[in-house]
Amino acid sequence: MNRMISYENKDTPIHKLSGFTKLVFFLLWCITSAITFDTRVLVVMIIMGAMIYIISGTKWEQVSGVFAIIMFFMVLNILGIFFFSPYEGCKIYGSRTDLLHLFGNYTITSEQLFYEFNVLIKYFTVIPSIFIFLTTTDPSELAASLNRIGIPYTAAYSLEITLRYIPDVQDEFRRIKNAQEARGIEMSSKGSLLYRIKNTAVIIFPLLFSSMDRIEVVSNAMELRGFGKKKKRSWYSQKKLTAMDFATLAFIILFSIGSLVLTFADGSRFYNPFI
Repeated sequence: MNRMISYENKDTPIHKLSGFTKLVFFLLWCITSAITFDTRVLVVMIIMGAMIYIISGTKWEQVSGVFAIIMFFMVLNILGIFFFSPYEGCKIYGSRTDLLHLFGNYTITSEQLFYEFNVLIKYFTVIPSIFIFLTTTDPSELAASLNRIGIPYTAAYSLEITLRYIPDVQDEFRRIKNAQEARGIEMSSKGSLLYRIKNTAVIIFPLLFSSMDRIEVVSNAMELRGFGKKKKRSWYSQKKLTAMDFATLAFIILFSIGSLVLTFADGSRFYNPFI
């Protein structure tokens, strides 16, 4: 049974890295993508992200469903930018090149298209990194890594439990879905979209109640074992940093610094090809 966005233990260079290394890489990668609007940097990040995705062995089946949902909201965001600020790109790049007048005050310009193109590829630099990070990092090791950078172990452990229960919630969703279909409720692609959305929404309530039961069981077990009584704890799955970890950390630090230097070389974080 395929599970979306869940950790799989594989023999790849990405899996062999320490959770601390992957966490630092992920944070610096996202910060760099968030700050820069330099198209050259973003394109390089997309190419690098695709290479890392292939090396990590992440299966498309694991992320396709979530990716489709994210793509839907990405399109809505791009359309929303144009609807609420159709000339934002013109303000940023200091010029205006009209391509097609639509209606009223809405005209498609080269500057706006370029600006929204950059917004779009910023998504494609971050989203694959999220998938790779979640599917290649052991939740226990992630919690140890978070605690290693100063986050309280109680908060780190809460995140670990959340990630560990994602596959279980997915399995529970499938079981409830199969039970509904056995009762004659159509939830496959044979039914209309609105009908499927309505029937799928019904699953949320039993899924919510079963998840609440799990939370209560786990919280009671942790409380009985005195979890949170001490300020520190040891970690069974914490890895020591290897030469590959240090090389990866050095690379992402240098890459982030170099990207930001290139981004702000002309005093602006926006690469302007209209000059």
